[in-house]
Order: sequence, then C-alpha cells, then structure tokens
Amino acid sequence: MATPNSSQGHTPDLSRDIEPVSILIGGRVHNDWSNYDVDSDLMRPAAGWRVDLGLPAGQLPLAVEPGARVEVRIGSDVALTGIVDDVDDDVGGRTASLSMSGRDGAGILTDCSAPIFTAKDMSLEQIVRSVVNPLGISKVRVDSRGSSAAKKVNIEPGDTAWRALERAAHANGLWPWFAPDGTLIVGGPDYDAPPVASLILRRDGKGNNINRLRRIKSIARRYSEITILGQSNGTNAANGQNAMRTIVRDPDVKIYRPLILTDGDALSGDSLLRQAEKALADGRLDGLTYQADVRGHRTSNGVLWEPGQRVHLEDERRGFSGILFVMARRFRGGSGTSTTTTLTLKEDKVWIPLVVPKGKRKLETKAFDPEELDTTP
Repeated sequence: MATPNSSQGHTPDLSRDIEPVSILIGGRVHNDWSNYDVDSDLMRPAAGWRVDLGLPAGQLPLAVEPGARVEVRIGSDVALTGIVDDVDDDVGGRTASLSMSGRDGAGILTDCSAPIFTAKDMSLEQIVRSVVNPLGISKVRVDSRGSSAAKKVNIEPGDTAWRALERAAHANGLWPWFAPDGTLIVGGPDYDAPPVASLILRRDGKGNNINRLRRIKSIARRYSEITILGQSNGTNAANGQNAMRTIVRDPDVKIYRPLILTDGDALSGDSLLRQAEKALADGRLDGLTYQADVRGHRTSNGVLWEPGQRVHLEDERRGFSGILFVMARRFRGGSGTSTTTTLTLKEDKVWIPLVVPKGKRKLETKAFDPEELDTTP
C-alpha cells in the first residue's frame, strides 16, 4: 500500500517526507532547495526538473554552466539523468537567488535535427542508433517486438531527432522514453508487473492515503471505427502494394464516430494494423484520467514512484476499484512546503496495445478499390 495519511491514526514515516533531493553536477552535490519540481510523463518526450534556492547571505555557489551533465536524486535513488538547460541567478543588495532547470536525454533529441540519410532493410535498433548516437546517446535498449526490418528509411532535412525516432518506434507499435539512469528505451509497458501500491479513498476515511483525487472523462478523441488506407514501396525481395486498407473497431463507443487515416509509405499490412490499433488505443487512453496527490515520493515499500508502474485504486465515491497504469508522476516539495507526488493514472492495458491473436481482432486488411470506400453508418 501507499503511505497512509497521518490523520488516520497511523504514525507517519517522516524520513520518507524529508529525504533530500540533490543535484549532482560535475562530481559536486547541490541540495537544500527552497523549492523543487521533478516531472516525468511517458506521453511527453522530455522529463524535466527545476530547483530554486534563496541565498540570504548573497553568496552564489560555484558557477554551473548550461549543458552540464546532471543527475537528480531522491535520497540515494536516481530519479532523472540529463543536462542543465537554464541557470538563472538574481543578485540584489545582500541577497541572491538561484534557479536551475533542465531535461533528460530526450531534450537534445527534441531540440536538434536528425542526421539525414536514406537506407533500406534496417532493423529498428539500427535506425535508433543511427539517429541518436551522433547526439551523444549511446545507452539504448530496444524491445524485441521491434525486430522486423524496415523496407525503407528516409530522414529528410527538417526532421528532429525525436520525430525520426518516434516514427520508427510507431511503425513497430512501440514508444521511446528515457529511464532514470539515462538509458533510451524503445518498447512498451510491462502489464504483467504486479501493482506497486494500493491507493484508497473511502467516504469514512479509514485507510485513506490519497490527499486529493481528480477524475476526467472524455469522448473527444475516441472513435467507434478507425480505417487506415496505405501503400508500400517495393524492394529487391518483394513488390510494392497499393490500395491497402485496415479497419479496427471499439465496441465500447456506442455512437458512430468514424476516423480515416492514411499512410503513403507503409512497411506492411501488419504495420498498418499496428498503427490502427495504436490510434484506437490512444483515443481510449484519453477517455479516462485520474490524478492522485499522495504524500512523499515513495510507496510504503520504499519504491520511488515512476511512470510505467501499475497501482490498485479504490475510489469508493465514484464506485471504481481496479488496476490503473501510472502514465506520469510529478515530485514537488522544498523547505517549508509539503512533500507530495502527483500521479497521472490511465486505464490499464491500453497504452500501446499489445498484438493479440488474429482470431480475437476485429479488423479487416485487404486490397480495395478507392471507389468502394463508404463513410455512411
């Protein structure tokens, strides 16, 4: 379970609240921040951090330059590895203040252009390394589900490294993100992992360990049916295909909400299927969001909160009890402020859908005449 609220008669583990948040730069540790904010979200390309420090004596610490490598630590655990983006120091009279902020390894990928190249029959790992190695990222782990070779890779001027990486991952039904230790991971969630905590919000308050729980429901990006039309380029081993069509449906959307997408350079019919399933799942993912504020930065088992975890939520007021997926987490605290973590929770087993046996899919993949396309319900 997550840490219970002290208001429920439990003795709080204060060590979990006051453990230091430190910034390691150039072998030196900086801590005792007046405010800190460490944010990580699997749906955003770069995790970020910011720290503020008031200096009543007016003495600024040794200069820290933008571009320096940094580790953000919660206690002894690494929460983020990246670089310093901005250093802002303000001196007036006998006082001074210092603010620093930065991002993880995805920062340079979103800022900088990808190397320009065209190639054929490259594995996903070869594509990833070709894009990120020139920008200084060498620690890479690619999910085995991305083992199929791309028939053609074409990165053009104007593509950022992150956009090129994202396209390659999407074509294999995967997603890129950075682990706290700075490893670039191209993969998907582990839905077999057990929940790391139970979050509880009951009317009578017994066992509650959530300070605040917000729920957002939406149909804006959900579709009853998604159709992807595509064509593939030929290779030495196979002819190209045109007029390919894949359809997937969401039976939980009770009203007719169709969407048609196109892919002019599809890898294969399976690639179209993965794109269609992911588009359907992305809409479903937007359909339900919980935001839970909890005390401290760890579960009661001492595990640091991290995107990609699974939790059990008991929300008695809304009649929900089940497992949810931690899509994002945000650490906040500092001198004189409460230490909290905000967890963004999504429907479990929806983000980046796993490939299921063909007999269980609701789909159609076949050649068609464009004049056949009918969008009426």
